[in-house]
Formats: sequence, C-alpha cells, structure tokens
Amino acid sequence: MTMRFSKMLLAGGVVLSVLSMSMIPVRTSTFQDDKELIGAGSSFDYPLFTKQFAEYANKAGVRVNYQSVGSGAGISQLTNKTVDFGATDAPMNGKQDSALSAPAIHIPVTAGAVVLSYNLPDVKSPLLLTPGVLADIFLGTITNWSDAKIAAINKGVKLPNQAILIAHRSDGSGTTNIFTTYLAKVSNDWNTKVGKGSAVSWPAGIGGKGNEGVAGLIKQTPGAIGYIELAYAIQNGMPYASIQNKAGKFIVPSTASITAAANIPIPADSKVSLTNTDARDGYPISGFSWVVIYKEQNYNGRSKERATNLLKLIQWMIHDGQSLSAPLNYAPLSPAAVKTGDALLKSVTYGGKTVL
Repeated sequence: MTMRFSKMLLAGGVVLSVLSMSMIPVRTSTFQDDKELIGAGSSFDYPLFTKQFAEYANKAGVRVNYQSVGSGAGISQLTNKTVDFGATDAPMNGKQDSALSAPAIHIPVTAGAVVLSYNLPDVKSPLLLTPGVLADIFLGTITNWSDAKIAAINKGVKLPNQAILIAHRSDGSGTTNIFTTYLAKVSNDWNTKVGKGSAVSWPAGIGGKGNEGVAGLIKQTPGAIGYIELAYAIQNGMPYASIQNKAGKFIVPSTASITAAANIPIPADSKVSLTNTDARDGYPISGFSWVVIYKEQNYNGRSKERATNLLKLIQWMIHDGQSLSAPLNYAPLSPAAVKTGDALLKSVTYGGKTVL
C-alpha cells in the first residue's frame, strides 16, 4: 500500500512530514542526497524539531525531512534502515534491541513533560490531581468529575456533574511510555492490571494519533481528559493539571520543574527514567527524549559525508540547538546529559573508524 504524507516546507528549506494515515509507512531510501537527512518518530519532539531543523538548514545547508509518526514507528523505520535516525521518548526495550541488525545508541536531545489536559469550560481554577486519583481516572474507576475523591483535593472548586471521557494515544508512543511508567510506579492496581509500555491495553477511553490527535479529542469533547506534551497544551491554549509529586507538593509542569526532575545522575548509555522523581520541586511526569542512530554508520550504501552530516546535526542539537528549548517549553539538557551525549557521539564509527 502506498502511504501518503502531508509536507510543510519551512524557512530554511527544512521539510517536515506528518503521516496522514494511522498506519506505519513502508518506504525505501537510497540515501542519495547527503544534504537531506531523514528522521522519524516522536511527536513529543515535533515542535522543537520544527524550529531546530529550520535553523540548522539556514546555518549548515543540511535539510531534515522529519516524519512525526510516533516513537514506535520511528524505531521501526530505524530498524528497517529507511531513516537516518529515529526519535523516541522511551529507550528501546530488549525486544526492539534484538530486532536490530547492529547496535544502536541513544543520544538525549531534550527533556519535556507529559501533562494532563482537560476540557472543563466552567472550571476556572487549575485542577489538582494526586497520583491515586489520576490512576483511578484512567483505570475507569472514577467516572464523573463530581466524584468525592476529586472534590476532596480541589476544595472550593465547583466541579461539574459530568462523565469523564479519557483520551489516550492509539499509536505506539514514547509519551505513552512516560505516562504509563509513571502510573505503574505510583499505583499497584495500574501496574498489575495494565502495566507500562509504549502501547498498552487501555481500560477505558478513545484513542488519537500522536499528540496532535489526543489534543484534538480533548478540545472537541467537554469532560475529556488526556495526556499530551506540555508544548502542545500551551500552544493550543489548553489547561492542564498540577500533579502531586513524591514529596507531597502539587507541581505545575514548567521548564523549571522539568529541569528539577532531570537533575539526576545520567548513566553512560543515557537510558534513564525521570518519572516519579525524588526531586522536591520536580514535576513527576517528566522524561528525556532521545535520537537513536546506528553506532556503525557504513550501511545501505551510505557515504561518510552523510554520516558526518548526521553526527554534526545531533552535536549541534545538544549544544547550540538547546537555546531553542525553553521558549518552546522544553527543558534544556543538563550539563551531565550533554557530556553523556558527546561521549556517545564520539563512539560512532564509519568503517570501524570514529567519525568525530
């Protein structure tokens, strides 16, 4: 089946594509134009990548064709070697690793927050949610906004007698992985009945494709609640809840509270979860996002120039490109994360010899 993409040509010549169907695209690439790199994956990263890739095209003359198809699809395309990089909000698991024909590395490129956005037009005060109440809502145990458990933590707020509609991702998603990993940590019921992962069997609700699809469902449906990336909520003027963290504080998601959550040691492979952070002022549903590439870049007839262009792009993203993060409500990488990313990039080879 031929898949169709809608494309946007942005300033500087960067092309970004959004999948117009709900299936993973099947495509081939001969990697002939070394100044047009191909990436696919995280819709969580899409607003930041849009800005970064446009600026880098102006600076370096290297364009990026990025498809916002979700983390799971991005990893699938990297596995099939039809893209130069995959972008994911969840580190690859053992099953995904075993499907690769060669080792891949994860370079952290940003940190962000998964927020709980809702459509309650008559509720003017920001909603407060505890971990237990949030888990019960998504388990389908709490089904009405007037429930006593919600009212107990939102004293003085007039909550409507209205059914709750849950909006969740329908595609394999790193955003889902961050959210379900958090729920599995804070709720035994969730952990045993649903679990965690980039795709789960949802107890209730309806699905939307990408952050864009979930945001659309929430905006269109009074009484809805769903999880989306912070930038999407802010850009669309959508309200979002403050979540009680491990220290007992209700934390507003922001670049400051994401940075606080990410102020932890980074392992050499960069695979670390920020959810349910111990940080007193940290937002508890935060996470890194990674660009994933093959450690050995000489494959499928790729040139050394292409490999070099790819690594220089990623190097710029984790250094100068970080200046674009905060204005788009992403948290800039910590020095420890940048140091880890640099070490990983220096381990990449072409024909067995280091590229950078």
